[in-house]
Amino acid sequence: MDHSKHSTLTRQEINQTNLEGAPIYGVDDYKIGTISHVHGAGAVTDIVIDVGEFLGLVSKPVLVSVDQLNLMRDVHGQVHGVTAWTREHLLALPEHRH
Repeated sequence: MDHSKHSTLTRQEINQTNLEGAPIYGVDDYKIGTISHVHGAGAVTDIVIDVGEFLGLVSKPVLVSVDQLNLMRDVHGQVHGVTAWTREHLLALPEHRH
């Protein structure tokens, strides 16, 4: 996927309404997770990503700082994120519990 034509989300757009269910892609543009929910706002925002879901099996929620993601909107208005992390890196993080 060519992200060069996608627009980066502003801080005001980084909220539960815009991000819930958005896919997260790793370095190779392979989908590695889905945003579950958002903690905080503004400069201190954390994102919970459900990682590891495969064929409907249970996923593992992990918490990452919004600074670890490049959140953007594609030319059709769909929100998604890109990270330098791999699925394995995210799965190695501790499980996030609400």
